[in-house]
Amino acid sequence: MADLHTMTPLIPRDTIPVGVPGLDEILAGGLTRARLYLLEGTPGTGKTTLGLQFLLEGVARGEKALYVTLSESADELRASAASHGWSLDGLELYELVNEMGLDPDSEQSVLHPSEVELGETVREVIARIDDLRPDRVVFDSLSELRLLAQNPLRYRRQILALKQMFAARGCTVIMLDDGTADAQLHSIAHGVIVLEQSRRGFGAARRRLHVLKMRGVKFHGGMHDFTLDTGGVEVFPSLVADDHGAVFSMVPASTGSRELDSLLGGGLVPATNTLLLGPSGVGKTTTAIRCMLEALERGQRASYFLFDEGRQTMLARARSLGMSLDAHLASGALIIDEIEPAEFSPGEFACRVRRTVESGGASFVVFDSLNAYIHAMPGEEFLVLQMHELLNYLNQKGVTTLLVLGQHGVVGDVRSDIDLSYLSDGILLFRYFEAKGEVRTALSVLKSRVNAHERTIRELTLTPIGLKVGDALTDFLGVLSGVPTYGGDGALIAGGATLQGSNPPETR
Repeated sequence: MADLHTMTPLIPRDTIPVGVPGLDEILAGGLTRARLYLLEGTPGTGKTTLGLQFLLEGVARGEKALYVTLSESADELRASAASHGWSLDGLELYELVNEMGLDPDSEQSVLHPSEVELGETVREVIARIDDLRPDRVVFDSLSELRLLAQNPLRYRRQILALKQMFAARGCTVIMLDDGTADAQLHSIAHGVIVLEQSRRGFGAARRRLHVLKMRGVKFHGGMHDFTLDTGGVEVFPSLVADDHGAVFSMVPASTGSRELDSLLGGGLVPATNTLLLGPSGVGKTTTAIRCMLEALERGQRASYFLFDEGRQTMLARARSLGMSLDAHLASGALIIDEIEPAEFSPGEFACRVRRTVESGGASFVVFDSLNAYIHAMPGEEFLVLQMHELLNYLNQKGVTTLLVLGQHGVVGDVRSDIDLSYLSDGILLFRYFEAKGEVRTALSVLKSRVNAHERTIRELTLTPIGLKVGDALTDFLGVLSGVPTYGGDGALIAGGATLQGSNPPETR
C-alpha cells in the first residue's frame, strides 16, 4: 500500500500574465497556459476591453494573438481600441459570421449535432488558427454562438468541441458571455471571471469583479473594485492586511510641540493611527500638518490625502501659520493627493494608499477628512469594515496615520457621522469653549493604546509661528461641554489674558 503521508511534489504552474493591472495579483500570477476561460458580464461592463488587453499583452511579449468575433465588426474593434490609444497592429482579427451566416434561411450551425462535426464556418476558423498558430485567443461572444446552436445540447457540444480544438493547439482562450450564469458552461471552463456594474445616485458607476472559479489556483476571492476608463481596465484587489506585514520600531516620535507630546504620553507612535475629532474650524487640520511637518523634517516621507479642502488653500493656510510645506513638495518627500470621493470606490482608494506606502515609501499618512469619503458612498456596505482593514494594513506596515473627522455642531451637543473611535489607537479631542467673551479651543487625549497619556485638558491656539498648547485648564469645570465655569487664577494663553477675582465669572 502506498504511503498516504508521501506528498506528491508540486508542479509549477505555467502561467501567462493577463495584462490587466491588479488582475494577475488576484489570479496568483496570471492564467494557466493552454486553458479555456469564461469572462462573464452584462453589456458595458468591460469584457471586450479586457479581452483586447489580454491579447495586446501577448503581442507585446512576442506572442501571436487572435480575436474571433461574432458580435462586433473588425472596424468597430479598431475604433474601440483607438479610443484607448491602442493600435491593433500585430493582432489578428477574424469575423466568424458574416451577413449570410446570420441569415435564418441559411440554417447554418457551427456544429452538426449528430456527428459533432464542425461546419464550414468553424473549419475556416480552424484553418486560420492552423495558419497563425496563436498563443492567445479571445472568442466574442458566446451569446451569438448560443443563438446559432438553436438548442442547449448542440450548444454544449459546440463548446466542448471548441475547447478540445483549442487545447490541442496549445491556445489560451478567453470566451466572452453576456452574463447568463450558465452552470453547465461554468463546469466546462477552466476558470470563470464575472464583471458587474451598478449605478449610483451620484458619481461614477460602481464596477466590481470576482473570480467565481479557477481550477488549481489559490486565487484572491471576494469582490474587487475595478475601473473602465481611457487606457483600459484596472482592477483593485481587495485589501487583506495580514498579507503585508513588516518590521519596524515603535519608539514614540515628537509632534513638534513639547506640550502636545506630553498630552500624548511621548508623541505619536509608528504603526498606530490617531483620530483627530472635533467640530469644523477647531484646528484639526493645522495640528495634523504640524505633526506631519515634524516627521518630514526628521527625514520621513509623507502622503496627505485631501478630501475637502483645495490643495492651494491648504498650502496657503500652512504658510500663514509658519509651517510651509513647499520645500518638501519640491523634493518629493511629501505627496498631496486631492481625492474626488464621488469618483472613487473603496477598493480604488485603498489601492491608492497602498501605492503611496509601497512604491512611494510614505511612513506618515494623513486622511483629511473622512467625512467626504463617507458622504460620497452612502449606499456602500461594510464601509467601516473596509476602513478597518485599511487602518490595519497601515499599522502592519509601520505607518503613522492621522485621521481627521469633523463633527456636527459647535458647542453643546456635538455628533459624528460615523463612530470610528473603536478603530483608532488614539483619540485627540478638540472642543470650543467660551471664556471672557472669547471663543477658545480645548485639546485633550481621550484614548491611547500604546502610551500612558495625560488626562488633562489644555488650551490650543493658532499663531503666526504655528500652534501652541498651553498648560492644563485646572481652573475650569465643564470645558468639554462648551460652557465651562471658571474658578481660579490661571492664565489663558489666548491673548495672554488672566481671569482673576474673588467673584469668578460664570461663563455662559
